Amino acid sequence: MSELPDRQAINALFAGNYADPFSLLGMHQTANGLEVRALLPDASEVWVIETNTGRKVAQLKCLDSRGFFSAVVPRRKNMFRYQLAVNWHGQQNLIDDAYRFGPLLQEMDAWLLAEGTHLRPYETLGAHGALIDDVHGTRFSVWAPNAQRVSVVGDFNFWDGRRHPMRFRREMGIWELFVPGAFNGQLYKFEIVDNSGRLRIKADPYAFEAQMRPQTASMICGLPPVVEMSEERKARNEFDAPISIYEVHLGSWRRHTENNFWLSYKELAEQLVPYVKEMGFTHIELLPINEHPFDGSWGYQPLGMYAPTRRFGTRDEFRYFINAAHEAGLNVLLDWVPGHFPSDDFGLAKFDGTELYEHSDPREGFHQDWNTLIYNFGRREVSNYLAGNALYWLERYGIDGLRVDAVASMIYRDYSRAEGEWVPNHYGGRENLEAIAFLRYTNRTLGRAAPGTVTIAEESTDFDGVSRPPESGGLGFWYKWNLGWMHDTLDYMKLDPVYRSHHHDLMSFGMMYNYTENFVLPLSHDEVVHGKKSILDRMPGDAWQKFANLRAYYGWMWAFPGKKLLFMGGEFAQGKEWNHDVSLDWHLLEGADNWHHGVQRLVRDLNHTYRHYAPLHQLDFDPAGFEWLVVDDRDNSVFVFVRRDRDGNEIIVASNFTPVPRHHYRFGVNQAGRWREVINTDQHSYHGSDTRNPVVHTDEIPSHNRPQSLSLTLPPLSTLWLVKEAE
Repeated sequence: MSELPDRQAINALFAGNYADPFSLLGMHQTANGLEVRALLPDASEVWVIETNTGRKVAQLKCLDSRGFFSAVVPRRKNMFRYQLAVNWHGQQNLIDDAYRFGPLLQEMDAWLLAEGTHLRPYETLGAHGALIDDVHGTRFSVWAPNAQRVSVVGDFNFWDGRRHPMRFRREMGIWELFVPGAFNGQLYKFEIVDNSGRLRIKADPYAFEAQMRPQTASMICGLPPVVEMSEERKARNEFDAPISIYEVHLGSWRRHTENNFWLSYKELAEQLVPYVKEMGFTHIELLPINEHPFDGSWGYQPLGMYAPTRRFGTRDEFRYFINAAHEAGLNVLLDWVPGHFPSDDFGLAKFDGTELYEHSDPREGFHQDWNTLIYNFGRREVSNYLAGNALYWLERYGIDGLRVDAVASMIYRDYSRAEGEWVPNHYGGRENLEAIAFLRYTNRTLGRAAPGTVTIAEESTDFDGVSRPPESGGLGFWYKWNLGWMHDTLDYMKLDPVYRSHHHDLMSFGMMYNYTENFVLPLSHDEVVHGKKSILDRMPGDAWQKFANLRAYYGWMWAFPGKKLLFMGGEFAQGKEWNHDVSLDWHLLEGADNWHHGVQRLVRDLNHTYRHYAPLHQLDFDPAGFEWLVVDDRDNSVFVFVRRDRDGNEIIVASNFTPVPRHHYRFGVNQAGRWREVINTDQHSYHGSDTRNPVVHTDEIPSHNRPQSLSLTLPPLSTLWLVKEAE
């Protein structure tokens, strides 16, 4: 008969407050012999079964009526593999004891996790199916260094935190446990007694699939397989490639008309993917699809960083959607939010009772604009969690790039804060040095571990070198949104044309800094919400002028240096502001041919023409790829420029931003010969006035310091593209 273990320890075990369950449970060498102990609430009979022979070798005695069993195994000195035959309510179950298995984390994983440099922390932390000692189950691990006790609870143990308290690996602050018989599809959470003794129930930060709100449990499902990146996908991301991005919020692109319900990932694969391909876009950019509790955040307040939202289906169906896009020749970009997270109790906030993922000082750790918490980038485990997440989406889902949200809010400590509401860095400056180091590390890591993928910064300031390598002082992004270009040009376009001559430089100013970064020209979701109106509704004039202005603007945008991004609905001139709760206004395209059809056809033709002609994209970031022909004609609000490729081929782009046709408009050109219109935003098929210049020939008339010139009729509110025909 074994001695009764310490009564205080047993009480703590039943109370769920015992931090070292492996010292008490399982098989142990004791002064009395080889002893087996188990905590099995509601069990009436327990036997130790030798796994190799299947024989009963000892009956465990109930030493505490709450379900604590113990016995010395007679005639045994050496440890052996065993199972427990447990009688619960008249039914006998053969189970493997979770407390007979040794430590799980390998030495190298433990070292890298503690150091915060683990390339793939998601392969170690979280829930992973495992076969240990020929026993199938799931190994769980979670970082909670200040917790007093952590248990894994779920479908496999009646959500009872007493049954599976975890082993604490003090050297790295990680709790771990292998649970035999826990299998894919079962739900789980971590039950944490925090540093002050408070009970917290937390979702797994590394959960690969999660329940949709309002449920919050994580799901055992294992890692998705690695997706290799093809050379074709890599080529579509290159600096000299045509990149035209269709930005999409999956929940409101299109909905079922009968119940206003979302399309599923599979339905989106069947409807959205062919549409984007037909429209000539090269990339689909998804607003955040990480699991998130609040629909109204559009995904920008994520809590399941490793879990695609269940709103549209399972994670395998999400993989199906991405694969469909790749098969259609489209790359997929994911909007990624490493800057902040919501404070919901089941998430990361005060994870182990302390500000583990966030800062303790609200001047550093609270976003006043969004009522969210800011990651503590200086804590190596936190930066490792996020950097690993970036690689996870690229490597495990085949995402082709990440658009990183709100970079300015990360890199400036005084972002949207008044004097006295922020804490300077240790040099006394306003830069968040830890966030800058995190971004550089992440971009450098992705460049090495996922070559061919890209990151794109939404950065709203003039921070130097956002899209320059970290080695030369940059942040290491591949591309940066050109928000200055967007604001300037929209400010110009919303003016009545009679006033545009006074603001002529708004359209040309972008070229003053164009080569400081690798720019994307964005007309994003942010420009069609919160009272800003739709892009169409910002245009001045009557209906005809609004549509003509919009077409001329799109023609200008697609020809201007920089990659392109257009939010859904903009391609057919959505009339209203975007509403995430309903479908886009597809009814505008129903019935007879109209102005909306015209804009849709124009965007399609702009995309296909832009992709076809190398001068329009090959040298976006090289001064040799652009030249002004007419930049100072503010009286007529006319601009003319040239786009050029490496071989010297040119496209001429001419815009007239007044409702007055400019007949016999002459300007000097570099190359003599015949020039043919390939885009005219005023043509009949786009519902313009159809003022055309089908083919024109240069004249030997000097103009604008060039020996030859062209004479065109510039239609009202229009943009023309002309290509030189072969002699």
